[in-house]
Amino acid sequence: MNKHLLWSLAITACGAASAQSSVTLFGVVDTYLQVGSGSVADRSQLASGGTGGSRLGFRGVEDLGGGLSAGFWLEAGLLTDNGSGGTTSTNNQTGGSAGGGGLTFSRRSTVSLSNRLGELRLGRDYSVAYYNRFEFDPFGNSGVAASQAYTSALTGPIPTRVSNGIMYFLPSNLGGVYGVVQYYLGENPRNAAATEKDGNGGGLRLGYKAGPLNVAFSTTRTQYAPTAATGDITSTNLGGRYDIGAFTAMGGYYREKVGTLAGLTGKGYQLGGIYRVGAGEIKAQWSTYKTTAAGTPQSDKVSLGYVHYLSKRTSLYGAYGHVKNRGGAAAALNGAVTGANQASSGFDLGVRHTF
Repeated sequence: MNKHLLWSLAITACGAASAQSSVTLFGVVDTYLQVGSGSVADRSQLASGGTGGSRLGFRGVEDLGGGLSAGFWLEAGLLTDNGSGGTTSTNNQTGGSAGGGGLTFSRRSTVSLSNRLGELRLGRDYSVAYYNRFEFDPFGNSGVAASQAYTSALTGPIPTRVSNGIMYFLPSNLGGVYGVVQYYLGENPRNAAATEKDGNGGGLRLGYKAGPLNVAFSTTRTQYAPTAATGDITSTNLGGRYDIGAFTAMGGYYREKVGTLAGLTGKGYQLGGIYRVGAGEIKAQWSTYKTTAAGTPQSDKVSLGYVHYLSKRTSLYGAYGHVKNRGGAAAALNGAVTGANQASSGFDLGVRHTF
């Protein structure tokens, strides 16, 4: 009888422990035909992530009691057209040099503690300035139709994601106010003279979301030695969206500055929207980007797209983009090559499945 009692208590304890934690496997498989044309060279290829990066991830949370919980998130980027993994930057000083052959958790790798005061998150995650870039772009900053407003032509890596990050997220009970403060490390030796702070940086994002309105401001600054090529890189933006029935209007302003002796600056704007009709979404956007480089290069882009949902998890999509260049700009789409002041266009056709 005692033996049976002990087994019952053990099973009950295991059940209670498992009820307090959970682990989820998730992912996106997004593959599409990508066609681009330019005045110098056209290009056709199969690509990955036309409506958002393909990925494989694991996330989990454990209830520690007293309102405290621990969590983890491991998310690997995938190139589904060829089966390889995405690259990652380990020190915020390269555009993505590690990985690319096997599975690399290049999109996110974090561990966190959360309670009613907010969340402390450690590891690799989005740069705070990047959230506005995909949240307020009708195309999620993906594919041929993504906004031109932050297609940076500036020298130096302006980070999408940062490694070695320490992040604090505000709690969700602030009446619609949300935000995050971030600091990240380049992890260079302290005796490296002028370059010891390269890759160090930080930033903040502050927003307000209530009902149909969502607006946010963010800024980041990444440190680099003041050479002729780089210097500190600052990215600042302001974006918003507003829901009006079946239509969502979006817009944003983006500014980037490289702290060279010339103080090279880039500015971009975007206006767009999503109209939900039946089992699909019609998307449109206008965007522009220019820099203070010689001739003031500028690229203007119009984008159109449609997503048709076969189910909650599977969709078909098509998108088109056309960019005009002036002032010596030569922006091209979908891997095509175009000459200075010449136009470029491209289209995507793909399928997306989430799990």
